[in-house]
Amino acid sequence: MARQIALFLTALQFLTRIPVPAIPGFQPDWTARSARYFPVVGALVGAVSAAVLAGASQLWSGPVPAVLAVAAAIALTGAFHEDGLADSADGLGGGQTPARRLEIMKDSRIGTFGALALILSVALRIGALQAMAHALPLAVAALIGANGGGRGAAVLIMGLAPYAGDRDRTKVKPTADGVTGRETFVALAFAALAVAPLALAAPGAAMAAVIAGAAGAAFVALLARRLIGGWVGDVLGAAEQAFEIGFLLALAAVLA
Repeated sequence: MARQIALFLTALQFLTRIPVPAIPGFQPDWTARSARYFPVVGALVGAVSAAVLAGASQLWSGPVPAVLAVAAAIALTGAFHEDGLADSADGLGGGQTPARRLEIMKDSRIGTFGALALILSVALRIGALQAMAHALPLAVAALIGANGGGRGAAVLIMGLAPYAGDRDRTKVKPTADGVTGRETFVALAFAALAVAPLALAAPGAAMAAVIAGAAGAAFVALLARRLIGGWVGDVLGAAEQAFEIGFLLALAAVLA
């Protein structure tokens, strides 16, 4: 139990800006081993975002609650996944060879493709949430499911696809070694639990949302596999964002 708590805290520290106490006996490979808890952390981020959406909806109408909800998630994660989306858009959209694409993705500067990807990601999530303003309880459940499911999709990509970067130069070397089948299964189970409240309230809508989110993440993963040979950390961030966007847009369309 103590080890599992340590792994959860490792995942929380890795994916968010939430202060975490020193983890006794920390081992370098715990980052990869903690991937099983990525969807749990995602659901936590979604729950905070959902609470902001619900609270703000009591004070304002229009786009303000949706803007604040998306902003809360970004602040809580330090734009961790948005950064991956921007880097992936610049690298996959601007490079001509796999090596050049990876080089662009490592560049901290943001380019045209990255800027546009960020604008579209934030705008689409805000628009989808605003479109669900008439069904606030479902929108609240959707934020938890989208964030938990998005991290689950990232773990699945780690488990199925090869790593495309330089293992000796990656910032988090153990993560580049991927995750085990058991860890992937556990992560997907946690992701399913994150979607469960929405599925219980609106089964058909939840299914459509999961399918759309999975399609978005799969598109990113397959594109990265074709253009750079697999995944790197930035691709995981982009896939997570694609899942969230697809999930929320599909749900908004069904509820409309």
